[in-house]
Amino acid sequence: MSIFDPNRPFNALPALPPRVDLETKTVLKACLDARVKLAALKEAAALIPNQDVLINSIPLREAKDSSAIENIVTTNDQLFRFASADAAQADVATKETLRYRTALLRGYESLKRGRPLTTNTAVDVCRVIKDVDLDLRRTPGTNLKNQDGRVIYTPPEGERVLREKMSNWERFIHEESDLDPLIKMAVAHYQFEAIHPFPDGNGRTGRVLNILFLIEKGLLDLPILYLSRSINERRSDYYRLLLEVTTEESWEPWVLYMLAAVEETSDWTRRKIWAIRTLMDETVRYVAVALPKVYSRELVELFFVQPYARIQNLVDAGLGTRKTVSGYLGQLVDAGVLRDEKAGREKLYVNVRFLDLLTSDSNECTPFPEVVQAR
Repeated sequence: MSIFDPNRPFNALPALPPRVDLETKTVLKACLDARVKLAALKEAAALIPNQDVLINSIPLREAKDSSAIENIVTTNDQLFRFASADAAQADVATKETLRYRTALLRGYESLKRGRPLTTNTAVDVCRVIKDVDLDLRRTPGTNLKNQDGRVIYTPPEGERVLREKMSNWERFIHEESDLDPLIKMAVAHYQFEAIHPFPDGNGRTGRVLNILFLIEKGLLDLPILYLSRSINERRSDYYRLLLEVTTEESWEPWVLYMLAAVEETSDWTRRKIWAIRTLMDETVRYVAVALPKVYSRELVELFFVQPYARIQNLVDAGLGTRKTVSGYLGQLVDAGVLRDEKAGREKLYVNVRFLDLLTSDSNECTPFPEVVQAR
């Protein structure tokens, strides 16, 4: 085992793959359970007719919790409000959290264009998150401290060293092997965090790369796994187990932790997606019956893609003139489908039931009233 001193740069960080048996019986059992839940999530997501509904919503929950792990805290209201509007008016924490979602979606689009995960992907993701034109660390002095201010880890130093270790990380995630991709993701995530290649934003960048890796390997089609939910709930274990890999080469507990996070959040996300689909179908049914002259599937879906919307959003979507869509919106508010709020000189129209569903751990929604006849 490499000699580890928390106060000295860990340039002796071992290369991948680890020289231990990663696929123990316990790990393989946990891996199978996680794969089953992840496959069910992938199947559930494919059943949503408009995939933008998921892409625009669940990554915001992921962004919020991943940022909260780094003590960057915003509210659900601020996050969803400014996700559908000009974020320039948002507070600093909300802007940074929204950039996480932007980084995740840009990485996803890059994969769709056939570009594999590389060090450059990590650089691009971190640049978006931090809104800084950064690159791999070149200057010394980076270390990680606990809450008492004691240094617990000093990552490798020197640009040449970092590039060598990131090249090894790249080869590991792409090389053909019998190692299950979920186990490989857990190992690659540890290594990325241990390399700590950037001056800041490493944790969030690493968690974006986890989801992109699962998409690259075909285990997900969309960037919708809410993985940071589990990590945020067990944050102290997350940091403790990362450090124990470094200090004790204790791989099995770390891999099991990540597999449990995948299993739990895959199931949570799948159930949330089913609830979203149920609410969409119920909203379509209610509007079609209660407001037949207003109803179109495109109109209803717009408020699931953009739960905070303005009149101009409907005009841009080709749903009518400002006068026409203003009339639609007034009737949707009167029918209890939307809520209107003042936003400067104009109004925001809010899909309250959808927002409540997205931001709650519950999958229950306020039912629509029964409609006897069209209005």
